[in-house]
Amino acid sequence: MIQGAGSNVGKSMIVAGLCRAFARKGLRVAPFKPQNMSNNAAVTADGGEIGRAQALQALACGREPLTDMNPVLLKPETDSGAQVIVQGRRLATVRARDYASLKPQLLAAVMESFARLRAGADLVVVEGAGSPAEINLRAGDIANMGFARAARLPVLLVGDIDRGGVIAQIVGTRIVLDPEDRALIRGFIVNKFRGDPALFAEGYRMIESRSGWRGYGLLPWFADARKLPAEDSLDMAASGEGSGLRIVCPALSRIANFDDLDPLRLEPGIRFDMILPGAPLPGDADLVILPGTKSTRGDLDFLRAQGWDIDIAAHVRRGGAVLGLCGGYQMLGRRIHDPDGLEGPPGEMPGLGLLDVATLMRPEKRLARVTATHAATGTALDGYEIHLGHTDGPDCARPFARIGAREEGATSADGRIAGTYLHGLFASDGFRTGFLGGLGAPASAFRYGATVQATLDRLADHLEAHLDTDGILALARQDQPSAARNRRHSGSGPGIPSRSQPGA
Repeated sequence: MIQGAGSNVGKSMIVAGLCRAFARKGLRVAPFKPQNMSNNAAVTADGGEIGRAQALQALACGREPLTDMNPVLLKPETDSGAQVIVQGRRLATVRARDYASLKPQLLAAVMESFARLRAGADLVVVEGAGSPAEINLRAGDIANMGFARAARLPVLLVGDIDRGGVIAQIVGTRIVLDPEDRALIRGFIVNKFRGDPALFAEGYRMIESRSGWRGYGLLPWFADARKLPAEDSLDMAASGEGSGLRIVCPALSRIANFDDLDPLRLEPGIRFDMILPGAPLPGDADLVILPGTKSTRGDLDFLRAQGWDIDIAAHVRRGGAVLGLCGGYQMLGRRIHDPDGLEGPPGEMPGLGLLDVATLMRPEKRLARVTATHAATGTALDGYEIHLGHTDGPDCARPFARIGAREEGATSADGRIAGTYLHGLFASDGFRTGFLGGLGAPASAFRYGATVQATLDRLADHLEAHLDTDGILALARQDQPSAARNRRHSGSGPGIPSRSQPGA
């Protein structure tokens, strides 16, 4: 199990890299995260939803994502409440203070999923959530040490040197853990190092001596991480320069499934910007994308509070195009009705009025993988639907796409405003090229899926070069735990391995 000395230390990336590295050795590998909190979700092969990071890790393993890989998914809807997804299906929406009462029930589901996953794999690589140092959350924990103790797993702790204080991160975690939890930790990894590794040799030895844990490696910064789906919308740096097609997306407060935008961020010749709160939408944008959201009415209020509704109206008057994805599609319509309070207090509110449609929120959530045809270009695309609500109106007579005989989405009479419930559509190279070509972008040879696969291979190479991956694998071997604890290795500095030894 890979746990972190803090949030955003790179656990998800390390798990993905280990999954690819061990799968390349011929092992049947599976990722697992007992509890995830994210509005970035993926639809699984068995018809549920899990965190997008676990879907990427499944891809790294060369297998389809399954609901058992992330049995508890929390999707924040407000500052104090979240939708609880259990084994791929919505269980309830609860306030944070009421969530603890669900944990005994959730642990049973977590252990059931883990047992099924482990039965079909040679190796399961588990990712923790947040940090075990948050001991105020230890009672009833199912995400870190609570799960590790229940499943009797060896743990590696990851620290992030890039944010500073990594010695305190790791040694301090040891100090605050209780003895039984502390005994589960077999070693540590220092992640996101920049510069000469020899300069941290003494610091690395200090962590080993003060924690009593063995170091499994000093992992340099992996620059190509930007080519993998972003875990946080704030990680989506601007891309592209010059006079190419400019696409902007406002960073909504409850933005969801923002990895829809990753292929655009990486597309050569495209200028993509995530616009943060407090900044106006640029006047020279060619396309504004309204992304998915976990709270359509709440984020529509947020959008208006930023003045972005005024910017969008001006953009449309200048002849710009707008594409709404899922919740963004709902915002483009005339009204949004939520009589049952599925995404906040019951009620309704006016939309932006750019599409002649209206949305009714309904409790049934649609979860489906789909293959569709884009109505305007005739190109095929693969995507998925994951939404509450039904949208209808006159502009639906001009659908965005067709899924078999079913028409999906809506387009304005002049073709410049469109909305769709389809996620993941820009990962389809033919569709993306045709859609961007319709906005004036030149044809591109960029292939998104191939880029992600190649980056996962480079990530695995990176981990194998700088971590003792054989030692990590040995930790998981039930028949040789003592050998895993005692194994020593050479490195680029005292106690810092430069790469793993061949063979497993």
